[in-house]
Amino acid sequence: MKIENIQADDGAELAAAPTQASQLFTPAFARLGLEHMDAFNEERLDLLDALLDIESFGGPEAQKKARKLMGSVEVFEPSVTMIGQIKSGKTSLVNAMAGRPELLPADVNPWTSVVTSLHLNAPKSESGTVASFQFFDQSEWDHLVENGGRIGELSSRAGASEELEKVQAQINEMREKTKARLGRKFELLLGQTHDFRHLDDELIQRYVCMGDDFGDPEILDAQGQFADITKSADLYLDTPTLPISLCVRDTPGVNDTFMMREQITINALRGSRVCCVVLSATQALSSMDMGLIRLISNVKSREVVIFVNRIDELSNPKEQIPEIKNSILTTLAKNNAPDDLQVVFGSAYWANMALQDQVARIDEDSAASLKNYAGGETDAAEMAAADVWSLSGLPDLFDAISHRVADGEGTEMLKAVRKRALNHLHGLQASSSIVSLRLNDGELKMVDPETLSKRLDDVEDRYHKELDQEIDKLVEAYARRIDQSHKRFLDRALESLLNHLETKGDKELWQYSPDGLRILLRSGYQSMRISAGKACKKVFAQAAADMTGIYSNLLTAEVEGFKIVPPSVPEFPPPVTLGQTIALDLQTSWWSDWWKRRKGYRAYADAFYELIEAETLPIVTDLKDGQVEDIRRIALAELDEFLTEQSGILTDVSNKSQISVDELNHLFGITEQDERDAMFEILFDEFSIGQDEDVAEEEKTARPTRSMRPTQSEGDAE
Repeated sequence: MKIENIQADDGAELAAAPTQASQLFTPAFARLGLEHMDAFNEERLDLLDALLDIESFGGPEAQKKARKLMGSVEVFEPSVTMIGQIKSGKTSLVNAMAGRPELLPADVNPWTSVVTSLHLNAPKSESGTVASFQFFDQSEWDHLVENGGRIGELSSRAGASEELEKVQAQINEMREKTKARLGRKFELLLGQTHDFRHLDDELIQRYVCMGDDFGDPEILDAQGQFADITKSADLYLDTPTLPISLCVRDTPGVNDTFMMREQITINALRGSRVCCVVLSATQALSSMDMGLIRLISNVKSREVVIFVNRIDELSNPKEQIPEIKNSILTTLAKNNAPDDLQVVFGSAYWANMALQDQVARIDEDSAASLKNYAGGETDAAEMAAADVWSLSGLPDLFDAISHRVADGEGTEMLKAVRKRALNHLHGLQASSSIVSLRLNDGELKMVDPETLSKRLDDVEDRYHKELDQEIDKLVEAYARRIDQSHKRFLDRALESLLNHLETKGDKELWQYSPDGLRILLRSGYQSMRISAGKACKKVFAQAAADMTGIYSNLLTAEVEGFKIVPPSVPEFPPPVTLGQTIALDLQTSWWSDWWKRRKGYRAYADAFYELIEAETLPIVTDLKDGQVEDIRRIALAELDEFLTEQSGILTDVSNKSQISVDELNHLFGITEQDERDAMFEILFDEFSIGQDEDVAEEEKTARPTRSMRPTQSEGDAE
């Protein structure tokens, strides 16, 4: 359900033209660290210019295809998911990245689990929506308030009635306050989406920020009115300092009571290629949150950045930072985290004060830390805002993100678009051959449209089925491997428990890490993902070869060097579900209480096996079903898009043989054969940039000097 300009409780419509949400600050120094992103943007703009050449060169159908490709470049919006502990300063950091120091509230309601996505420089939608808020649906709300979320499920399975009662009591309190605040609208609001064509501070506070204690429902305070039931917020903002569109996702802290935020964060990570882990400098020295380590252990190391925030709270950052970094890296190494993670230190507080040109107002303790970090020669109040920005770590963070976006998702996007453009050019080659041959009164024999359509349908159907079957074969072996790994883990854990009971009895708490299971499952999934990529590469290449063959059979005019380029193998999502907390991770009083409630060795063994099997089964099921279906969906979508595009191009080529010679005279913006040849040569060079070496070499060696000259009319032309 979409609602514009939601009515406030007192009936007054929210302002139609309010002030901008938190003032936008765009000092020149805010561009520091974006050099690599600037270089990527230059390459992106060059590609758009080349696509404009196709649009002006190829006739109406080619124009449509070129505009579609330009659209895919223009809407490219890589995303960075920010994860971290509550009170790590993550939201303040996101505000600094957006250039709006007070945009998102840092003092969110402890119950709130909102994923806030800032779409920076994203193309505006036709509806003009700049703020969209999605509420939990009925099933999600029921899972929390009736079952107690993940902790409620765990407590129920373990028979921990006392813990379950505590959880239920807290949830009931939250539910009653929420209902008192929203009244009759509560049930109707669940599952809705509220869209707005404006954005202001009041609106953000209404949906994201915590309000006062609503003990008195008669008090009409708009702050935090919908915060308890808001699941996600999407805000669309202009950020002149950024050269491209970028989505920055601010997730709730993962260390909450009911593990609801953990699942929300896992879902957010699925949609991002780059992950920024935000730690607090005052906590990072002692330990790094194990939940965060589990999450990032399932993401590629080159796509993770660790930002250690709040160095402004250190008394001697100059000396303490190297110690903290060493502690973090040691902790990561001990807990199977990815190698070579980049660690950046900084202060969101300093960054926001620099953006507001309020350096002289930095509080006394923080100013002393800033002076120490800068070398101890200049007082903070005398520093330039640009220098404080540099010391805040934001340029280093932007540099790390820029490299990951440009070298990863950005390069893949450019490569994929260039491959598609190459295929469009090959289609234009064929069209140009048809045009030249007919204009020169050459003999032309074409496959009739009905036969062509049948051949294209057969190819699409055959390769769709072939890729689907290839994935089925992989899934069968993969599912067996996952099930075997799961059973081996349960058997080994049970054996360890029994051995502990036999040697140490039940007076000493037994501990067993589930990391071994995660490693086995991760290894199985990575093997499956690699195999799926190979299957895609094989089927894509075969489909491209078949399409090339159809072109050859379609045309009597020979087009030298003609070859359809297969699409790139898509990137498949990481198995972030493996980071989910399970019972054995909880080395706390909860697990101790579960241990004490058991009586007799057999009771330990049976209860343990049932508990851990039930706890790990959802992860195993997601890997076998959810992740596999994601791979299947992404792979088939890439293949189907390629085949659909090629079918459209071939149909267009066929149509060129049917229209009149007068119409053909106006088909191309460039009518002279030599000029067309020269333009094709330039465009082939442009779109071969960045391709796989084998593809680029094939394009280079296969391309003739006068590639568009039909063989039947060469003599006449000379």
